[in-house]
Amino acid sequence: MNHYLDIKHLYIVMSSQKVSNTSGVHVWLVLWKAFRAMEAEAGRSIAGLGLCQSDFGVMEALLHKGPLPVKALGEKVLLTSGSMTAAIDRLERRGWVARGEDPGDRRSRIVRLTPEGRRIIQALFRSHERDMEQAAAALTRAERAELIGLLRKLGKGKIQGSGLRKTGSERRFGKLGKGEEKEWRRLH
Repeated sequence: MNHYLDIKHLYIVMSSQKVSNTSGVHVWLVLWKAFRAMEAEAGRSIAGLGLCQSDFGVMEALLHKGPLPVKALGEKVLLTSGSMTAAIDRLERRGWVARGEDPGDRRSRIVRLTPEGRRIIQALFRSHERDMEQAAAALTRAERAELIGLLRKLGKGKIQGSGLRKTGSERRFGKLGKGEEKEWRRLH
């Protein structure tokens, strides 16, 4: 039985038929297309809630993780320091978050949801959760569990231990000195 997730003419097909191309490049392409499809759905869902993705991400992280230092919050939602400050400023103006002192570190500031912010993000998150359920509806609960397990295995096991974070020159020649790597990059 085939399942289709159609996002603007992008088809992701899950089939019981044997997959002929199992190369790493093909795995990457299928993951990339699936990610783009889900990302498009998430983007539409969040835009429909009246927030930008950065602001939604900050509020969602605070809802599920509790008050966090600004730096830790930025790392969770993958925002730079400047983007993090802008998002917190926007949310603070709306009365949805507040900054406070960190009792454990006077140099750090803690961000927390206000009661109004908590009420807003709880309602918005329920709507977003429904939208994402619909986006993943082509998969059964068992298929989702299997997919999550495989993606975790790929992300935590293979990539972290494989040396894929090395530069091209390191993969080819081992660790080069600064001058050698500079010369290699100039030639390639």
